[in-house]
Amino acid sequence: MKIKQLNNKKIAILGLGIENLALVKYLLKYKVKAEITVCDRRDDIKRKWIAAFAGMTKRGAGMTEIRWQVGKEYDKNLDKFDVLFRSPGWPMGEVKSITSPMRLFFELCPTKNIIGVTGTKGKGTTSSLIYEILKAAGKKVWLAGNIGVAPFEFLDKIKPTDWVVLELSSFQLEDMTVSPRIAVITNFYAEHLAPADPNNPNYHKSLKEYREAKNNIFKWQKSGDYLISNNQYPTRPNGHSSGRITNKIPKLKSQKKYFKKSDLPSKLIGEHNKENVAAAVEVAKIAGVNHETIKKAVAKFKGLEHRLEFVRELGGVKYYNDSFATTPESTIIALKSFNAPIIALLGGADKSSNFKQLAKEVKRRVKFVVLFKGRATPRIKKELLKAGYENKKMKYVSNIKSAVDLARRKARPGDVVLLSTACASFGMFKNYKERGKLFKAEILKQK
Repeated sequence: MKIKQLNNKKIAILGLGIENLALVKYLLKYKVKAEITVCDRRDDIKRKWIAAFAGMTKRGAGMTEIRWQVGKEYDKNLDKFDVLFRSPGWPMGEVKSITSPMRLFFELCPTKNIIGVTGTKGKGTTSSLIYEILKAAGKKVWLAGNIGVAPFEFLDKIKPTDWVVLELSSFQLEDMTVSPRIAVITNFYAEHLAPADPNNPNYHKSLKEYREAKNNIFKWQKSGDYLISNNQYPTRPNGHSSGRITNKIPKLKSQKKYFKKSDLPSKLIGEHNKENVAAAVEVAKIAGVNHETIKKAVAKFKGLEHRLEFVRELGGVKYYNDSFATTPESTIIALKSFNAPIIALLGGADKSSNFKQLAKEVKRRVKFVVLFKGRATPRIKKELLKAGYENKKMKYVSNIKSAVDLARRKARPGDVVLLSTACASFGMFKNYKERGKLFKAEILKQK
């Protein structure tokens, strides 16, 4: 699709999130002659953006019209539109002519050097590390996607020789009909199988559906493209999983490369991060980066916020923020990253996860559990008790301050205090970022 093909169309913007917001601004900037309707369940979204869009439409001399369909009627009569651009969290449904900003980006992007990274966990870290390695090699490279940057923010600046690194979630991939030149799959666990975020209630109805969405990252690849994964994918899910996968794997036209664990020196802790590094190294080699540059970039990389992030050492106790761990599998990985006794902060919103394996790992490694109140937390406690974990070694809290105060009282020099909740944050917190930032702020003000 070319931008000009959107002229004289009735366009629906299904959810004004980061990607669709950047797309609307792009369409206004290039004066597309279209009728654009923003469909969003949030009543206040119109007040927030109407003035900004009005300013941009003036520059278009009336060529573009912005309409609003918000509140209870936000998803009505969608069949009257010619093209619908969905946010990653918008359910696919039965509506025809539905597409996404990410699909349009792939069609318009001037360079074919697109690297897509997906996986249940590790895709943000791996994407960021690939970006840093390519940048260290002197390449012009852009980073966007699920990491929080919309590619339409810089589409008009990309040159044909540039590189683009995209972190891609299953919701971004589920309707894709094109794949990146280099596709990376970090791992695969059961995830997104129940609604958790009240503002983004999309989920996959089965593990099979979830995996089929992930498969789109390589399904449409051509000869000369590359798929990089560990040797457990796509034959079977990697690590712990709540079900057996039965869907067939598309026949590969691309070249497949496997990664295991990298032994390069790195600031990242945990065995899982050795796999993330290994995946990034494989991409860098395909891109023509020499070993010495790769080695230096890996050694320099500090990792991402809220991913086993070291906060500080206080009284001989080390504090780590792993708020991004919203599944039991990711918290198990975090627990295995330490040899020291752990005070673990667990619990939160329910994503229909199975906490049995987590309870066994907690029993082996954790000396005390601080439980955040939430719908999933009683199920965690129940599994802990079934695994033989003592009730006196667990206590509920209702806020971050109480959690940190309790953890400090229980910790001794040499211990680790780990925020890695195995649950979504909604209810007590807006999202995992707020949870992590509040935890860090509370730790940093302690004396």
